[in-house]
This record gives sequence, C-alpha cells and structure tokens, in this order.
Amino acid sequence: MKAAVVDSYSTLPGYADFADPAPNSDEVLVKVTAAGLHPIVKSLASGKHYGSTGNFPFVPGVDGVGRLEDGSRVFFGVARSPFGTFAERSIAARSRTIPIPDSLDDVTVAAMINPGMASWGALTERAQFAAGESILILGATGTAGQLAVQVAKRMGARHIVAAGRDPQVLDKTRYLGADTTISLQLDRDALVSAFRQEFARNRIDVILDYLWGTPAEAVLAAITQRGLDHNPARIRYVQIGNSAGPTLTLPAATLRSSGLELLGSGFGSISMERLLASLAAFMAAAGKAAADNVPFTIATATASLRDVESLWNAPDHGARLVFQP
Repeated sequence: MKAAVVDSYSTLPGYADFADPAPNSDEVLVKVTAAGLHPIVKSLASGKHYGSTGNFPFVPGVDGVGRLEDGSRVFFGVARSPFGTFAERSIAARSRTIPIPDSLDDVTVAAMINPGMASWGALTERAQFAAGESILILGATGTAGQLAVQVAKRMGARHIVAAGRDPQVLDKTRYLGADTTISLQLDRDALVSAFRQEFARNRIDVILDYLWGTPAEAVLAAITQRGLDHNPARIRYVQIGNSAGPTLTLPAATLRSSGLELLGSGFGSISMERLLASLAAFMAAAGKAAADNVPFTIATATASLRDVESLWNAPDHGARLVFQP
C-alpha cells in the first residue's frame, strides 16, 4: 500500500510503499479516508514527543477516519506500531473505534477530534470543570484553543478569557464565546498585570495551557501572592501543549502562596479507556450540535497524501490540514 513513511527523525515523511497491515484477532482493518496533521503527529515523527520510540520505519498519524470491511464509518486511533493513519489502510483495536454520526463528515472529524480531546477531555477528565466556573485559555488562537473556547462556552462557563498572539484570530474568539481577550504580544510587565486583573475580577477556576514557556511564566507570576494574609482561590492549571517552549522556571513561592494545582492532559495522564469514553462523548456532542445546525467551528484544509512531504511543514494559516489517500 501507499503511505507516508518515516525513515529517521532527521528526514521528512515521504510518500512510499509500505507493508499492508494484517489485523490480529482483536483488531480490525480500516480503509483510511482522512487523517489530520496534528501537532502531536509532527512531534512524534521528529522524535520530540515522549511517545517517540526510535523504531524505524513507521507510518505517522495518531488517529483518523475510515471504513471497516462491513462499510461502517468510524473514527479510530493509536494503531499498533509501525502502522499509523497516514496510509491507505491501517488497523485499530476493536475497542478503539468510535462510530461517526451522520451529521459529521470525514474531514471535520479527522480535524476536530484530536483538538477536541485537548479541550473536552482536558476539561472533563483532568480539570473536572463545572458549569458556572471561569476559564483562561492560554493559546486561544490555535486550532485547539479556538475549539476550547467553544467547548467551554457550551459547558456553561461563567467567564472565558482568551489569550493569544494572533490579533485577528483573537478578535474572532469573541464570536466563538470569549468574554475577554488578552494579547500575548504585550511586554512582560503589562502581560502579568493583565492576567492579575483577570484573576482578581473574574476568579479564574481553570487554566488550559497550550503554550507553556514564557507565556505560562507570565500567568504563574500573576497567580503568585504577596503578603501573609490572603485567601487563595483554587486554580486547576491543565498543561496540554508546549508550542512556546518545553520548559519554564517555576518559583517555589508560586506553589506555596496560591491555590494552584498543576495537572497534565495527554496520552498517559488518564487511562486509554477513559480517554476513548471522553472522545466518544465529544463526538456525540459534536454530532448533535451539527444536527441542530449549531456546529462547532473548525477551519480545515485538505490535501492528497502523496503531497505529504511538501506540505508537512507548510504554514497552517489557522486551518487544520487533513490528508486523504
């Protein structure tokens, strides 16, 4: 079969022949129709993700959409190595396939479910988010961040703060449900001050962080309390992505002077069973929203899998790229 193939961490995936997958008794064969180029896909293919194994060659892609041999349409993911979803055919454990509602098309599902895990899953499974709470989304101008604004709004967030760099997309988040926006282009002191004002004004309960690095340091500086007489609020800080940097400096005083709780959301932070249940719940919610003509909004772009090498590092222009065999 034809597939995108990773031969080393130092080269881009190339369009080439690859062995056909042979499912075992617990797996199903999937004819792939769409697979999204998510940040985790690039990170795994370059060896930068904690899930990278160093075993070559392999097919990239953590999830996708396809059809089973009986013709049913499913979302599936985490194929047995060395198989991935950037191929004409893939395999999946039977328990890791989710039926797709008729109201959702293949490309939308391939683009949306992974960032949905980074918002719906992070809020429900890690933050234990409840209606009436306020939320700060750090990195709200990315695909996952924009979706997180919509998810938080539909979950009943009392106040949503969107923080990001792209001014045009930041304005757009207001239409998606954000109540306040903060530009990450502010200088350090102004940014810390803006975050501190939001914590004081709206009592932020949950932070979803898709950036880490220096933007996260500004948020943490704003959380840090001074003095000995204060009543710190509980803040669940959920770390999801690190596009602004893999590390940061965390002063001990930040943890000791505040109600900060640091959590992570990603593969390994919850069981695969809970992860799949969360994805199924998001799929159902997205399907109902689309059927009711109030769909979640996500920008997509499509391309043929044969162009994978030339488009792998192309600018996304705010849209999630979906490859189709």
